[in-house]
Order: sequence, then structure tokens, then C-alpha cells
Amino acid sequence: MKKYRIENLDCANCAMKIENALNSMECVKSAKIVFSTKNLFIDTDDMESVRKKAYELEPGITISETRDEANIPTYHNIRRDLAEIASYIAAFFAALLWIKFYPEKPLIYAGYGLLALVYFASGKNVIVSAFRNMGKGQFFDENFLMTFATIAAFFIGAYTESVAVMLFYRTGEFFQDLAVNKSRRSIKALVEVRPEYANLIKNNETVRVSPYDVSVDDIITVNPGEKIPLDGVIIKGSTSLDQRALTGESVPKTAKAEDSVFAGTVNLTGLIEVRVTKPFTESSVSKILDLVEHAAANKAKTENFITTFAKYYTPAVFAVALCVALVPPLAGFGAFSEWIYRALIVLVVSCPCALLISVPLGYFGGIGLASKKGILVKGANYLEALSGIKAVALDKTGTLTKGVFKVTDIVPYNGFTKEDVMKYALIAESRSNHPIAVSIRNAAAEMHGNFNIDDYEEITGHGVKVTSDNSVIVAGSDKILHKFEVEHDSHVCKTEGSVAHVAKDGVYIGHIIISDELKEDAANAISALKKLGIKNIAVMTGDNHTAASKIVESTGISEYYADLMPEDKADVFKKFAQDAIKDGKGKTMYAGDGINDAPVLALADVGVSMGRLGSDAAIETADVVIMDDSLMKLPESIKIARKTKTIIWQNIIFALGIKALFVILGFFGAATIWEAVFGDVGVALLALLNSMRILKD
Repeated sequence: MKKYRIENLDCANCAMKIENALNSMECVKSAKIVFSTKNLFIDTDDMESVRKKAYELEPGITISETRDEANIPTYHNIRRDLAEIASYIAAFFAALLWIKFYPEKPLIYAGYGLLALVYFASGKNVIVSAFRNMGKGQFFDENFLMTFATIAAFFIGAYTESVAVMLFYRTGEFFQDLAVNKSRRSIKALVEVRPEYANLIKNNETVRVSPYDVSVDDIITVNPGEKIPLDGVIIKGSTSLDQRALTGESVPKTAKAEDSVFAGTVNLTGLIEVRVTKPFTESSVSKILDLVEHAAANKAKTENFITTFAKYYTPAVFAVALCVALVPPLAGFGAFSEWIYRALIVLVVSCPCALLISVPLGYFGGIGLASKKGILVKGANYLEALSGIKAVALDKTGTLTKGVFKVTDIVPYNGFTKEDVMKYALIAESRSNHPIAVSIRNAAAEMHGNFNIDDYEEITGHGVKVTSDNSVIVAGSDKILHKFEVEHDSHVCKTEGSVAHVAKDGVYIGHIIISDELKEDAANAISALKKLGIKNIAVMTGDNHTAASKIVESTGISEYYADLMPEDKADVFKKFAQDAIKDGKGKTMYAGDGINDAPVLALADVGVSMGRLGSDAAIETADVVIMDDSLMKLPESIKIARKTKTIIWQNIIFALGIKALFVILGFFGAATIWEAVFGDVGVALLALLNSMRILKD
């Protein structure tokens, strides 16, 4: 999908209408309009036809391709619009005063003429849009409803109210537009960490350029107080970095030569020179911003419900209004003019914009707040799923633990020495990239021996087998000893920690104990999850039962599954999920540390990956990415999701409740058209303001 900027689209209902029309075109594979960010995501080979179709539906809108600068929605010309509305209001009251003090003909006609001028001036856009859409057979949008209601009010003699409704509606739309733009800006400000420039060293001079114009291997300088504009490696200098915008972590991080740095972080103290490793479009910050904006296009079930609901809601209310206008007077319960007036109240209050605007903005606000805290949620659908989490499973290594392995003990057997165990372990693990293999190589860094690898085989879930100098060496878990029928004492398989067993030519020579440290916030995170009502929490690991039981004892988790092959995890997780959510009410979460957990991440309702500051694998794999690997972000993400869902349902109930109330009041003649306009525009404005509470945290 390609992203475009769509301007001059100020109505959520219109956005929905255009999106539906584009998706019905043969040349369009998929189209999504995100009203909250004014973005169009579309897959098409004929963009010209798309622009033409969109313009036919809403003349005045523009669709442009941009390389995506700040991309924050801007205000309209506020002063001009405010002055225009103020002049309409002044003219309206002047007309009322004229009619009051000069009621005689023909002088009164001047007052009515001024009212007509105010009506057409304040409602010109609404009226033109209504008749244009009617000509295309498109009814039941807010333009048609307001035009129909005010013209009908005019024909039953409610001249003043007809003008007042249009003027009030225009004024309400103005303030609603301000609220929408303010909320967009507030939301975008949460995640807007995009650097504006880079200091490029070129021909021994420093030139300020756009980050887009910097290439891989270029050298840039970053002064204290500036944002690092691109991902790279420090080649000169040292400093402390504020990574809050990417990870939500407020504690600065020390960085020196050869350390990696990421775009969007702030250089706090020292002048540094950085060699660029990725173009800006592939940098961490660019991917994060792109992910957040695309997230708004992945609609939650509640959003889809509201969109579908709106298609039927407005025509249904129009039918109700028609019945109110005709049935009672035909049955002898009053004059047509009285019931038509009451029907107009029903019409005026029926616009669904309060829901179509506030619900998507609410979800986008939740996604934005999560991003500010270093939690990347890939869509409103996942944010909604997070609010219903009832069961959580976690990988051990790299998720509950730091994933940094160290050799803590060497235990030789059968007459071999510690040096022998390390030597043959080093030969076996010389080509493996597994974290345990790396820890063994690091521990054996001082051992300098010449050896040849004649044959190498990595056995998934077991370990490695190599042939070196006519000797067959195996190293790995207890499973590899059984696989090659190596005799060993059973008690060595119950050793705490991760264990690498080593055998040479079928003889067990010893094992190496590798320890992995538990994350500092692991126990607190599990406790916080339990406080949120999540009782089903389990650990799933390929480590032995002894290592797994030690972890769960330290964290307060009651359930664990050990000795799992990578392919076993998916089956175990399915059973865990079925047992945990027997009634089918609730969602499951799996938290892992990257691409190796992909099958289980895909199975869970919400797959969470420890992002390690935006690694490509983590961002691609999971539904939610924790940028700083902090386990406390798991309960934090659920809290944000629940808060978002609460506010959204407050908006839905409030909007529908107020509209239902006005329909009832209108039917019994206890409300006026003026009040009904508040029931439409006023409710939309209040719902928007309520949505902005999501950002207050």
C-alpha cells in the first residue's frame, strides 16, 4: 500500500463515503482513509482515476503524494473563519431587531431579506454539497439533513429558526473542526520525534541538509541538544542520550565510540560524529512513525461496527421523522405544521458524525499514548484486543530474563579436565550463533588452539554435532545425549541454569553451566498483571524443568512448560489458551523476544515482541512491540487499552443517548430545533473533548 495525503476533507462521514466508493473501483485492490491523520492508504495502479472519483464525490479535496514531512494536520485560517461567523451572527441579530421594531410591510421584508442572506451565506457549502450529492443519488448525509430540515422549517413559517439552525450548525462545525485539529495535533505530538535536519560533513565542511539527503556511510555530527537524525554508529566522541521518544525510558544512556545510536534520540552532553548505517526511510524513527500512522488504518471491531451502524442509522432516523410528520396528523392528533416541526427536530439530531469522528480519534489517541511510552501497537484492532486480555504466556530467555548468558561453572567427568570441556565445547560451538554458543566462545576467548571442522550439523532444539580431526563432538541439551546414546548420570540433567553438555566420541566429558539473569522488573510486572485480573500466566521455554521452575519461583508465576522444541510451543500454547479461556470470553497474549517465537506470536490474539530498540525482526513479527524490553510495559499496555475502550464506549453511549433523548423530546414537542442542533454538533464536540482525555496520563 502507498500512502497519500488527503486535504480539505473535514467530515468523517464523507471520508467513509469516499473509502467505500474507492474500494468498489476495479482498479483499486484496497483503500483505507484515516480521518484522524488525513492519510489515504491505497493499493492501485491508476491513481488518476482514484483522484477523479474522489473529486466527484467531494469537490475541493486534494490527494497528493508526499515524502512525509511532519504530516501534522494544520488549522484552517482561523481568523478569517471566525470573522466570517461573527459577521453572520451580527447580521442575524440585526435582522431580528429589524423585524421586532419594524413589523409593518414593506419594511419587514428588509429584515427577512437579511435573514435570507445570512442563511445562504452561512450555509452555502452545506446547501451546495446537499444538492450536488442529491443529483448523484446520494442522500442521508449531514448536508442533506440540514438543508432538508431548514427548507422544511421555512415552509412551515419557522423563518427565524430555519436561519438559526444553519447558522448554529456552521458555528458548531467550526468549533468541531478546531477540536478535531487540536486532538490530531496532540496525538501526533506524542509520537512526533522526526528530526528536521542533519549536519553532514562534506569536503571537510559541515552542511545542514535534510535527513532524506544523507546516504549510508556518510559522516554526520550531532551537537549537544540536537536530535540524532539517522541510525548509525559513533566514530568519535562520547555523550549521554535521551531515548525517551523511542522507548519511554527517562534515564539517559551513556554512549561512546562504536556504540549504535538511533534516529529520534536526543544527544544531551557531548559532540559526536556518527557514521550512518541506514537511510532515513529505513531508520528506527521512520519505521516507528510509519507503523503508528498505519496502525490507525487497522480498524477495531468497534470502529467497524460504528461505520456499519452509520449506514443504516441515518436512513432509519429519516424514516422515523417521516412517520412523525405524517402519521399523527393523519390520525387526527394535531396539525401537519406542528408534527412537521417535531419531525425536523428528529432530522436535525440524526447526524452520526459524533461517533464517526470521536471513535477513530479515541483509538488513535490510545495508540499515540502507548507510542509515547515505548509501546508500539500496530492497529486499533490490537489495542481493542489488549483491553480484553485474560491469559498471558511468556518466553523465558530474552523476555523474562535479560538474554545475556555467562559461563558460571565448568563440571568435568570421566577423567577429563575443565580445559578439556571448554576446548571441545569451543570446537563444537565455533560456528553457531545461538546465545549459549556465543557465551562459550566469549569465555574461551583466551584459548588459542588450531582445529579443523570437517563436518558441522546444527540439530534444532538439541545442539550441534561436529567432526574435527577424526573425532565426533556433540554439545547441547540433555536431548542430544539421548539422541546419540551417550551414557551419563541422570542427576546432571537436573542442574540449575542453562546447561551445555559435551561428549567426545560417545563419551560424556562434562557440562558447562551458563546463567541468564532475571530482569529487574519481572516480578513487579507479573504482580501488576495479576492486579489487572489476569490469573492465567505461564512461562514457555526450551530450557530444562530445573531452570524453568527457578524462574517461576522468582516471579510468582504458577505455571510453566519446559523442554519445548520451537515447533512444540505452538501446540502447547493452543492448549494453554483453551484451558485458560474455557468460556471463550477474553483474549490471549504471548510475549517473546523476536523471530524465533513467530509461530506462537501469530497464534495469540495479541503477540508482543521485545523490540530491543526497534529491531526489524521484532517490528515485523508482532502485533505489539516493546521498544525497551521492559516487562512493566505489558500491564501498562493493557491499562492504556482499557482506558481507551472505556472512553470510546462513554462516547457511544453518550452520543446515542442524547440523540435518543432529543428524538423523544421532539416527538412530544418538548424540544426546539435550536436545542436539536446542540444534540448534533454539541454532542460531537463534547465527544471529541472526551476522547482527548485518553492523552491525559
